[in-house]
Amino acid sequence: MIRLTKIYAISGLFFLINLNHLNAQVVQSTSATGHIFAEIIPVFSAREIAQLNFGRFSPGPQGGKIVLSPQSTISVLGSVFIGTGSHNAASYYVTGDEDASFSISLPSGPVILNHTASAKTMAIEEWYSVPAPGTGTGVLQNGFQVVNVGATLKVGTLEDNPVGIYTGTYTITFDFN
Repeated sequence: MIRLTKIYAISGLFFLINLNHLNAQVVQSTSATGHIFAEIIPVFSAREIAQLNFGRFSPGPQGGKIVLSPQSTISVLGSVFIGTGSHNAASYYVTGDEDASFSISLPSGPVILNHTASAKTMAIEEWYSVPAPGTGTGVLQNGFQVVNVGATLKVGTLEDNPVGIYTGTYTITFDFN
């Protein structure tokens, strides 16, 4: 009987060892930590910081053109006399993702300026910018760039363009590439 008890005890011990071994294999698991990344970039935007201003001038007997460069230099073609006062190119502050490129689209057709007290008009026929218009010509160094815009104003005679103020609006488009 002692022998039978020893056999039962040894068998039970083997059973428990095997059961623990099976449990160890089934229960054993591992885990790992995954990482997630997302980045919010600045919104691509543009705002006018200086208006396009051809300044003060007087039309001559044949009229002519005033060319205002993106660097704010002015030149005259024809019989237009420049007056005193200031003139300047338009400036836009463009912001967005650092080192991103963008495209500039200037008006393709003439933009009309209207006399504030009559039906008389003048037209802007040509547009220029620095950086130049086109696909991917601007780069947002440090997340921004200033774009300067000039144009050519066609001026008629004093009869065509009487004394007074002329105003208008135009659209310039900046596309994020």
